[in-house]
Amino acid sequence: MKITILGLGYVGFPLACAIAKKTSHELKGYDISQKKIDLIKSGKSPVDDSQAEEDIKSIKIDASCDDAIMDGSDIYIVCVPTPVIDGYTPNLDPVKSALKTISKFLKKGQIVIIESTINPGVCDEIAVPYLEELTGLKINADFDVAHCPERINPGDEKWNVYNIPRNIGSTSQTATHKAANLYREFISGVVNEMPDLKTTEATKIIENTFRDINIAFVNELAKSFDVLGINLDIVIKAAANKPFAFMAHYPSCGVGGHCIPVDPYYLIERAKQSGFDHKFLKLAREINNSMPHYTVEQLSIQLNELGLPLKGTKVALLGMSYKANVGDLRESPAIEIQNLLLQRGVSLNIFDPYFLEISTHNSLDEILDDSTAVVISSNHREFTEMKIEQLLEKNVTVVIDGKNCLNDSFMTTDKLIYKGIGR
Repeated sequence: MKITILGLGYVGFPLACAIAKKTSHELKGYDISQKKIDLIKSGKSPVDDSQAEEDIKSIKIDASCDDAIMDGSDIYIVCVPTPVIDGYTPNLDPVKSALKTISKFLKKGQIVIIESTINPGVCDEIAVPYLEELTGLKINADFDVAHCPERINPGDEKWNVYNIPRNIGSTSQTATHKAANLYREFISGVVNEMPDLKTTEATKIIENTFRDINIAFVNELAKSFDVLGINLDIVIKAAANKPFAFMAHYPSCGVGGHCIPVDPYYLIERAKQSGFDHKFLKLAREINNSMPHYTVEQLSIQLNELGLPLKGTKVALLGMSYKANVGDLRESPAIEIQNLLLQRGVSLNIFDPYFLEISTHNSLDEILDDSTAVVISSNHREFTEMKIEQLLEKNVTVVIDGKNCLNDSFMTTDKLIYKGIGR
């Protein structure tokens, strides 16, 4: 078969590598970014993904910004981003743009697979009618639409595109089976065939909403236990030794990434259209969105203990990425922390080894030399390995550990002020 992947980012590029490496199908890649295409043609990964970076060394991917590359495809796989507008409203424009491009080439017998995260109902209510309108073709009779929610987890050393189980559903059982068999060619995990599109769409939404709710729970506990004088980190680890009915989640300075802080809004907004108010989901989002503010307040409180104001104090913000050891700014809480600190008049220094272009300093030693206080907003390896002596040598007096990533010795020293989130 000829397969075209639309969108060669964090989802589409690892998928393209897997299909090119593990199957004999003719693979094409399409993206509107010439920069990504140039990187791929030079044998480099356009995304920070260790598996994809290794894969590209042994394969060639024919990719282009020219949509003619997808002409004659049997299967189109849509892997474009699905952000939210104003922080809340799902933006389906990238998906619709990809479908419009596909419509130029869509013919009888072809399948469109959407991997992009979408709320329940998008395929049936938007994607299918849109393609029918643009092409004059009829669903099932002429073409099929399937949904296989992406499960990429950047930076994960265990789970990747080759072994994560997947769910897939379509407009017909025949198309579901055909699409599932394609994924079985390169995935060692279970490929589960779902009964319909809407049910399949719902799986990804509840996976990430589940995480968002549980993170909100421990973030609220962090605030509560701080008042009560209880170390939440110790409590969670103790509760986690129960062999059933408990799953450990940990508090932090905020929730980032392309899924957890975004996907709940998809369900909230779609349910709202049908007359249902997701109060629980909205509250979880409110709590998690408050954590950058809470982190900055903790910094203010600890500086005040030393008679120092926020305004004018030199503060090192360590890490801009939302996740450890990954260069990814999507929905990163560090961006909000940065904005809040600047609003409060802090003399702000920034260092992230993955984003030197937006850093004010070029190394950890350099930024510590120029800072009175430290806020850790990304638990990159460079930061988790810091020692108390290293900070004291640089005359750092306050550490706000937004990821609770420093070792326990920081909590027992009286040589500097240390404050974690609930710790």
